[in-house]
Amino acid sequence: MDWRLKNWQDLSVDELHAAYKLRTDVFVVEQGCPYPEVDEHDPNCRHLMAWSEGKLLAYARICPPGTVYPEASIGRIVVAATARGQKLGSALMKRSMTDLQEHFPSEVIKLQAQQYLESFYASFGFETITESYPDVMVMHVDMIKNPA
Repeated sequence: MDWRLKNWQDLSVDELHAAYKLRTDVFVVEQGCPYPEVDEHDPNCRHLMAWSEGKLLAYARICPPGTVYPEASIGRIVVAATARGQKLGSALMKRSMTDLQEHFPSEVIKLQAQQYLESFYASFGFETITESYPDVMVMHVDMIKNPA
């Protein structure tokens, strides 16, 4: 697996296209949620990608505090349908959390989790802080992980 962690300005056009395509394929098309998937936060974030044989298989957006939330956050966590069941989601979360802990060791990490993945994120130490709520037709919960 070829793991790449890049700031916005270091992404190639092909990497950016692949990230937007994967995010749109899963969050908009597969999940049937028409919403503006591309937003103003991407330029201020780091982008973690897992590539194999020229294909982007997994992606996460790592956001400094004050970008999406007052807290540091991980978002747009996605694994391609063809790569599910290979533990890429776990590897993606571990690498994303490590990056945030290295850059912002005393910060809380927040994420907006699709409710059906709540136990997955809890396995990494995240605690649910809200009741479930609909966001673009999918039930979500907000979760945080306190610094170690």
